[in-house]
Amino acid sequence: MKNSVKIFYWTPRIICIIAILFISLFALDAFSLELSFWAQISGFLMHLIPSFILLAILILAWKKEFIGGILFMIIGLGLSPIVFSHNYRMNHSIFMSLGIILTITIPFVIVGVLFIISHFKRKKTIDNQ
Repeated sequence: MKNSVKIFYWTPRIICIIAILFISLFALDAFSLELSFWAQISGFLMHLIPSFILLAILILAWKKEFIGGILFMIIGLGLSPIVFSHNYRMNHSIFMSLGIILTITIPFVIVGVLFIISHFKRKKTIDNQ
């Protein structure tokens, strides 16, 4: 495998794993001293559902890069207006809401684009051999 193909193969996977771990950190707010142990665990697992979904899409994208890339782009672009409007209603700041979009949803759009690029680069490399 050429160097550029390796870079485009591993970059979306690494970025996606980091982004999923970042999203998973938000599940930690399920822990509270007022709740019982089992209520905390069930709340934690409920908060991890988006991470499990993203992990399932990553597993799919690992095998089927083009389909996974499309799904990540749909998730990133589809959730951006929802996340923006929710945060804008909370803080009434356009710039803060845009910053939240940049940290939460845009990495998945970038991952989707990189998966699609990786698909076509690997396909081109295979065709040339």
